[in-house]
Amino acid sequence: MVDPRTSSWPLLGSPFPALGILTAYLYFVNRIGPSLMANRPAMNLRTVLIIYNIFQVVVSTWLFYECLDGAWLWDYDLRCQPVDYSASPKALRMARGCYCYFILKIIELLDTVFFILRKKFNQVSFLHVYHHTGMVALAWGGTKYLAGGHGTFMGVLNTFVHIVMYSYYLITNIWPDQKKHIWWKKYITQMQMVQFALIMIHSLQLLFRDCDYPKFTVAVLVPQNLFMLLLFADFYRKAYWQKKPVEKEK
Repeated sequence: MVDPRTSSWPLLGSPFPALGILTAYLYFVNRIGPSLMANRPAMNLRTVLIIYNIFQVVVSTWLFYECLDGAWLWDYDLRCQPVDYSASPKALRMARGCYCYFILKIIELLDTVFFILRKKFNQVSFLHVYHHTGMVALAWGGTKYLAGGHGTFMGVLNTFVHIVMYSYYLITNIWPDQKKHIWWKKYITQMQMVQFALIMIHSLQLLFRDCDYPKFTVAVLVPQNLFMLLLFADFYRKAYWQKKPVEKEK
């Protein structure tokens, strides 16, 4: 069912605004961006990236806190958590958190835009583009129909990973010479893979419990996260097990 609290919020009333954003994103990534930068020098976006990464760290930290303090640390059950569709302060707090998470996923599409403007085309991989596109779509569906409950476990893990990941990018933009000395870089990818595995395990519980949460979400989250786990595992193998490492993906 449509969540009556969020269905009228900006970008949620109809799927077409979000689809329009994703269409524009994919068109820029595959056509406009590479064509625009083909005969131009790479842009120096260091200051922009520092501000952007600070923003990402701060907002991800706030959302992580909201997920924990507003639900998972005190009230939510890891085994089964229905959506509270009421207008209670706690329920609305989680609904607003879901909406902010969705908006943040849209903002994160700028990751790819920055890669293209800096002519780092090798980092605009299938993994990178698919991941960003898929997260916007999942966040839209979650906020439109299930703004709270079991599925928000994904947001807890994802925001924590993003705190670490964007902190890494912030450090390497402020002190680029220190990039080669950051020993914990590879553990970010490991954290991402653990994240996908935990989301699958947490979602699969719905098949074996009498829980007032839609079981069809298992058919969405498990294949999606399994696919992402395989893609990230392949990236990790190429990046850290082969002699010539590739650049870290977001």
